[in-house]
Amino acid sequence: MLTAFARAFRTPDLRKKLLFTLGIIVVYRVGTHIPIPGVNYKAVQTCVSEASGNQGLFGLVNMFSGGALLQITIFALGIMPYITASIILQLLTVVIPRLEALKKEGQAGTAKITQYTRYLTVALAILQGTGLVATARSGALFNGCSVAQSIVPDQAIFTTITMVICMTAGTAVVMWLGELITDRGIGNGMSILMFISIAATFPSALWAIKKQGSLAGGWIEFGTVILVGLVMVALVVFVEQAQRRIPVQYAKRMIGRRSYGGTSTYIPLKVNQAGVIPVIFASSLLYIPALVAQFSGGNSGWKQWITANLTKGDHPIYITLYFLLIVFFAFFYVAISFNPEEVADNMKKYGGFIPGIRAGRPTAEYLSYVLNRITWPGSLYLGLIALVPTMALVGFGASQNFPFGGTSILIIVGVGLETVKQIESQLQQRNYEGFLR
Repeated sequence: MLTAFARAFRTPDLRKKLLFTLGIIVVYRVGTHIPIPGVNYKAVQTCVSEASGNQGLFGLVNMFSGGALLQITIFALGIMPYITASIILQLLTVVIPRLEALKKEGQAGTAKITQYTRYLTVALAILQGTGLVATARSGALFNGCSVAQSIVPDQAIFTTITMVICMTAGTAVVMWLGELITDRGIGNGMSILMFISIAATFPSALWAIKKQGSLAGGWIEFGTVILVGLVMVALVVFVEQAQRRIPVQYAKRMIGRRSYGGTSTYIPLKVNQAGVIPVIFASSLLYIPALVAQFSGGNSGWKQWITANLTKGDHPIYITLYFLLIVFFAFFYVAISFNPEEVADNMKKYGGFIPGIRAGRPTAEYLSYVLNRITWPGSLYLGLIALVPTMALVGFGASQNFPFGGTSILIIVGVGLETVKQIESQLQQRNYEGFLR
């Protein structure tokens, strides 16, 4: 990987792309430290220091914003509205025929869906920004903080609207920065910004574990966490690269005097076909009951049960539900993102077939059978990786935002591998020595 980056910096046009990407990253990180108008910055810093890394229900969003959420900056929402909008559009593509037709139109249809995603991102940013401002005004953003009520000293409507507009504009700028990286930089812009947001929280989380440790001044716990992180990265790389290759043979066809086809290829079915989406879905769904209980008044029985069982990451009921939801969403997302019947029809249209399997419906049934078989180990792997923060919570007394948690490791490794592949592919396009020989 380091060799690929060194070779890329020696190539003039790739060096420009890498430097442009680094410049956008610097701008993004600066924006995560600029507070929005109407916020008492000193009170925010006091509450953040008192929280001691325990970010509770807002930990997932805070991780995706690079720690900007709890700082209440102009990039507080980060890229979460865009991620949510992309997932919603991807799910609606299966349900709404118009979106499915746009997806099949190629580049023009994809551009239209991207435009819809932008509009939905702005709408979600307005909703999430309003919720964040309301939460900060009520003091619920930092439970137990002595100055939580004074984070937003001015309760006027104009101040609230100004804060929401600033955060919505910040989300639009983040979306624009991501598209700039995609067009003029290296890799997928949104994925790169997500990678930077998560990696930016690592140093503070690791240092917090060192400070909380008791063995050799905390260095034993610190070293153990680093070792566990390296083992997890190796495991994730191994599984993310694993795939089942289904061979496909194309029959020869004579068109005029020319012969077409006769080639052999394969359909790569990844073990973890769903990626990190099931973990995000499960985490978000488990946050809903806790949020409802947090903002509801009174002290009813259902609220006490939710507070006791669904707000603590080390509770057996929470762990069981979390694991089962990840497995369920893994199968659900694979079912809507990979259509065996469509793949079988395309193969039949171009004269392709799987050796030993008849074209058409038998091919679709075979693909569905293989996909279900490999999704089981992929979903169990996702569930086990996602439970690492819970085990760290019990073993080290760390916060629920364990630095080497399942979601963060999956995203960082996935984005890193994809970016390195793109750099290597562009290097191969510019290196013709082997071809000329």
